Formats: sequence, C-alpha cells, structure tokens
Amino acid sequence: MRIFISVDMEGITGVASRLACKSDGVGPEYGRFRKLMTNDVNAAIEGAVSAGVDEVIVGDGHGWMNNVLIENLHEKARLISGSNKLLCQMGGIEDYKFDGVFFIGYHGHEGSQGIVNHTIMGASVTQITVNGKVVGETTINAGIAGHYGLPVALVTGDDIVTAEAKENLGNPELVIVKRAKDRFVADCLPPKVTEVMIRDGAKRAVERLASLKPYQVKCPVTLEVTFKTTPEAAMCALFPTVEIINSKTVRITAQDYITGFKQLWGCLILGNSVQGGIFS
Repeated sequence: MRIFISVDMEGITGVASRLACKSDGVGPEYGRFRKLMTNDVNAAIEGAVSAGVDEVIVGDGHGWMNNVLIENLHEKARLISGSNKLLCQMGGIEDYKFDGVFFIGYHGHEGSQGIVNHTIMGASVTQITVNGKVVGETTINAGIAGHYGLPVALVTGDDIVTAEAKENLGNPELVIVKRAKDRFVADCLPPKVTEVMIRDGAKRAVERLASLKPYQVKCPVTLEVTFKTTPEAAMCALFPTVEIINSKTVRITAQDYITGFKQLWGCLILGNSVQGGIFS
C-alpha cells in the first residue's frame, strides 16, 4: 500500500506568522519550523506505516518546495523536492500508483481568517473559484487527487482549514493542531501533543481508506481567479483558452479537471511574474 503526502507549512504545528514560513531563508524562525514541518510529516508516516502502508511519497508543497529535511525524514518515505511541478503541490501523484492522499500542514483560503491564509500565490491571488464556489488549496488539490481516483484520507492544520475539508471533501480524518484567532495569531498545541494526534489520525485514516470516496469535480469545469492587480489578469490573455471577465478576473473552462488546473497554474505563474512589469 502506498500513500501520497502533500505537505504545506502554514498549517504545521506552532506556525503563526509568515516569518516562520519564509523559505528564502530570511525569516529568523524558518529553520526551527522546517524541523517541526518534518516532524509533522514523520508523525503521519509513522501512523500510516503502523496501519500497513509500505511506502509513502512526500511532496513538498511550500514556497520553493524544498523545506522538508531529508536527513530527518522517516525511512519508509521518499521525498519529491523542488518547485517546477506541473501539478504544483500535488506534483508526483501522477507518477506512481497510490491508495490514498494525506494533506499535512494545510491552511485556509485567502480571506478565511485562518492562520496565514492565502490561496496558492498569496502575493497575487485574491480569490479562486471552482464551478462558482470559493475554494482553497485543500479543495483545489483534492480535485487533483479525485481525478486520479484517490480519496483525501487525512487533513491536518488549523480549525479553519479542517472545516473547509469537512464541508467539501466528505469525511476525511481531521487533526486540528491549532486554532486561528486571527491571520497571525494562533492558539497552538505543543509538538509532543500534536505528534500523537497526527500519528493516531494517520493510522485511522489508513484503516478507513476503503470507506472513503474521492472528491471529484463536476466536468466540464469552470475555474476563475481574481488577481490583486490588473496586469496579472491582462497578461493572461496570452493564453487563447483564457477568458478575461473583468480587469482583475479571468475564467478557464476545461473538459477535465487536470487540464483546467494546469491552465489555472499557468495563469498564476504568469500573473505573479508580471506584477511589477515584465522586465521589472
């Protein structure tokens, strides 16, 4: 049995600010929280292995996507590191046969009041909708898992992101490692406590896999992204399949979810690169 883990950082044990997550190395707390990120992942792996999982593939999904400390990673796991992935935080799910998916350290969407809330590219994105519904990375990535017939079995993070998962994904195991008080204020449990919670949650998730159903998006699918500035939307007109809705919003319609997601990801990459002008 094989599990795919997509791990982000904002929902990791103890994280309550952007400084903890600055993967450019500027944040003074970043080194500490890389260790805590790896610890949360290892707890999930330990729980999965105890329930009979043979191998875990970990997809690093934060920032430059090279945060998990490979030297401390559980021996039953392999790590997909690096950010040039066609499926973004889910890169690698297309390369192996899996039985289920875990989301570790996930966070709420932009405007949700969750800890360090944002949607994929926080500097560029105001809102993303799928078939008219405002969604965050949890629901967006669950759609990718569902395209491959895989259920999301475990979600860990704050109380805001777990509520989104409960509303949209059916009935995955949920582990709340902290409660959001504001975007940069969290009521946190200590690592010794969350380690046990995540390990036990992962074990239950694997034991329940047979009863969990994939989250599958109705297709054809319509995705819209509202950017924070006008140049981001305007330059997306370079893609012939993208419809400009207004000065900050673009629409993508695709026959299948993966095609739609890749076009969305392309728009986000392009939009982020032109915020200050193409040659800035």
